[in-house]
Parts: sequence; C-alpha cells; structure tokens
Amino acid sequence: MTTAATGTADEASLFGPKSQFSDFFNDPRWALAMIRATVLEAAHPQIGAALVDNSTFITHPWRRLRNTFLSMRRMFGTDPAVREREAARLNRLHARMSGSDSRGRAYDAMDRATRAWVVATLFESAVTMCRLSGQPLDQDTMERMYAEYRAFLAALDGDAAELPEDLNGFWRYFDRVVESELENTEAARVILYRLFDHLPAPALLDGAPTLWAVGRAVAGPLLGAITVASLPEPYRRRAGLPEMPGAPTLMQGAYLAAGLARFLPEGWINAESIIEALSLPPDSDDPRARTVTALRARMKRASALLRLLTPLSGDTNPDPAPSAATEENRRSAEDFFRRVLDQTGDGHLDWPDLAAMARELSTRLDLDEPEEARLYDAFAAWWRELQAALDTDGDGRVSVEEYATAVPSLAGPALIRVAEVLFDATDKDGNGSIDADEYRSLFRTAFHRDLTTTDGAYGRSVFVGDFLSFMAGRRTGTPYDPLLADA
Repeated sequence: MTTAATGTADEASLFGPKSQFSDFFNDPRWALAMIRATVLEAAHPQIGAALVDNSTFITHPWRRLRNTFLSMRRMFGTDPAVREREAARLNRLHARMSGSDSRGRAYDAMDRATRAWVVATLFESAVTMCRLSGQPLDQDTMERMYAEYRAFLAALDGDAAELPEDLNGFWRYFDRVVESELENTEAARVILYRLFDHLPAPALLDGAPTLWAVGRAVAGPLLGAITVASLPEPYRRRAGLPEMPGAPTLMQGAYLAAGLARFLPEGWINAESIIEALSLPPDSDDPRARTVTALRARMKRASALLRLLTPLSGDTNPDPAPSAATEENRRSAEDFFRRVLDQTGDGHLDWPDLAAMARELSTRLDLDEPEEARLYDAFAAWWRELQAALDTDGDGRVSVEEYATAVPSLAGPALIRVAEVLFDATDKDGNGSIDADEYRSLFRTAFHRDLTTTDGAYGRSVFVGDFLSFMAGRRTGTPYDPLLADA
C-alpha cells in the first residue's frame, strides 16, 4: 500500500460512525461539556470580542445550537466532499468577522491560533466530562480522540500545526493558555449569568410562557453553577468567578446522572431528533410537527395548572392561543425589532445584525460561494440604505426609537434586491418560478414549510412580496418567521 493511500485510510478512520466523536454525539453529558467549552472559548479575548460583535447566541440560542450541531455532523461525517464544502463555508463565514474589542485590541476570526483554541476546548471538555462522570478515558482512547480533533482543525486550516502533536504537549499548551491568556470577558459573563436567566423558549414551549419561566428560573442558576464549578481552577481564580456553596457536589451529581444514560437502550436518545423537535414551529407541515403539537397542548395544560398553583408576579395574562387574526395583525415595531432585526441582541440595528441574517440564510440554503457573496452584497446595500434613512443621530447604528418612527423605510429598493437574490438562488433552472423541486430546496429544507399556490409554482412577484411583508414587519405568519424570528 502506498503512503498516500495509507494516509487517506488513516484520515477516514478518524471520521464517521467509528470515531470517538460519534460515540459522544448522542450522549447527554455532551450538553454540559458544550456549555463548558463555549465558556472557555468566550474567555479568550479574541473569541469573546467576536462573539459579542457578531454572534446571535444571545437572541437566537436554539438556532445557533442547531447550526452548530449540523456543522459538526458535516465536519465529522464520512464524506470528504461534504467536509471540504462545510470547511470552506465556515472559513468564508469567519473571514467576515474582524474588528476590535472594547479595549481597542484587534480580533480576527481567521487567526489560526485562536481557531486552534476553539478545537482545544472541545477536546478538553470531552475528556473532562468523562472524568467528572466517573468514566475517565484510557490513554489510547484519549490519543485517538485527540487525533480526531487535530484532523478537524486540519480540515479547516490546511494543517493542525497550531496544536501540539502529542497529548503531553497539549496539556502543557492548554494550561498555559488558561493561566496566561483567558480573561473574564463580557461574552463569558453573558453566557454564565445572563444567557440562562433570559433564555428564550424554544418553539416547542413558545405557547407556554409560565411553564418555561418557572423551569428556566430553576434550571438557569443550576446550569450556571455547574458550569462555573467545572471550569479550570486557575481561570476561576483569575476571573474572580464566585462559586456557589455545594456547587462541586452538584456538578459531580449532574455529570454522574447524565452518564447513567449509557444504560438506556441504543437509539433512545437522538440529539438530531431532539434539536429538530425543539425548533419545529407548531404550524409546520413537517410530519414530526404533529407530535410537537400534541406535546405543546400538554405543555399548555401544565402551564395553566402551574399558573393556578404558583402565579408569577407581573405575569397576569393567560397563555396566548394562536388565531388567524393574530397571525395577520401587524406586529408592534418594538417586537419586530427585538425578534428579527436585532439579531445580536445588543439593543441596536447595525451591520452585524444584517450580516447574521445573510449568514443564516446562506447556511440554511447551503449556498455556493458566488451566491453567498451576492446575498451578502445585497444585505450590505440594504444596510447602507437603512443607515441613511433611519440613523438620525449619526452614531452609525439604528435604535429601536429611530426604527419605530420610520418603519416604511425598511422596504426600499435594496431590500427588494435581497429578495431577488434569494429568489435567483432558489430558481436553479432560471425559468422565473420556483417549481416543486426548487421549493423543497428552499421552504422544506430551510423553513419546514409547504406553500399553497394556485399553479403549483411560486413566482418572483409573490416571493418578493412575501419577503418584503416579513422584513418590513407588516405581517407575521409568513414562511420566514421560523428562520429569522425564532430563537
């Protein structure tokens, strides 16, 4: 066997169903490990600044979770072509993220050392979750898993040179970064102390706010305490993170309890099915939505009973019941601004918010590089148009007050161009309408929606009209709500 063939075989063995990553993917402990890894990522000054400026993890955490899940599935799958395409997409995404933090320090999402730290946190958190749950990995398994994560980094950067070649070198590298580079960044504080307290309900629980509020009030502080207790002690000390009394015991118990899932029959826990069920809106025509609808009905009954037993202060309205009239009513400017326009959750509309919309559409539709570039250019033109029309105080961004006074300005020529670029990306055969196959590519894959049309096709004018109605905040219930408005 040639050296090249051997190398290919070795690389293939690091991905797919036989990989250590695949073994962990449906493991409930992985949820705790991912939260921990995200905090360690956010504690890096460059990553923390990029998250604060560009990420939608505050306002749309469930959507971010779904996208991360799908991306890692592609990167660790068996098909090298899919892996290369996803790596190229991630690199294009990261190439658009650069700037400076609140202290004037530059950040660049394409910085190789920074990207290596992201991969390092995933590997180290996986090792830690096994140790904390009483199932420490043996040396051979750890070495194999480390090789998988270095191969993951190599798929992104062309090589894995930024990570040490062996485990001994990795642990020295990890300790050095923790002790000398990590900080108590704004992004890390948001994840630990704000995200859980204000976590929006997933689509499954969107109609039961009381039940969600009670569950979040209990689970939020516990998850925060568990995560803090699991972080490396040198970082906790340097960042001044408070530790709740009994948190180490709570953390150990949480990991041990999650580890008991290994005794369940194979296939009982499927991460993909769980994430999709959480994100499906009740009016979706996806077959799984029937199960979701039944679960929502049970949740609403439980929420109503809970309201009678333990009413929450300031929460006097009953859980809303959806109606056709409500769906067609014009949404308030403030609600639309919060749910759709302010994608990054900083209280203002600026370019990173529109870039996040372009990024989400490109990801869901799996656009090629030329189509993706056209979409970003169209959103950039729309931002310039919005800035000229709405930024009355000249601070370079649009406040909710500025937006509310000039809502009609949203639907200008540049927004029409955004809709046309989306239409052209979907109309693969260029015949001026979206046929059944093209429709499935757009609304089934990206939006989980079927469209009712009179002629079996979806024309440009109807497409553009629907998109403008949504993006101008005139109407809810469009096919775009589950893409850009859902958390």
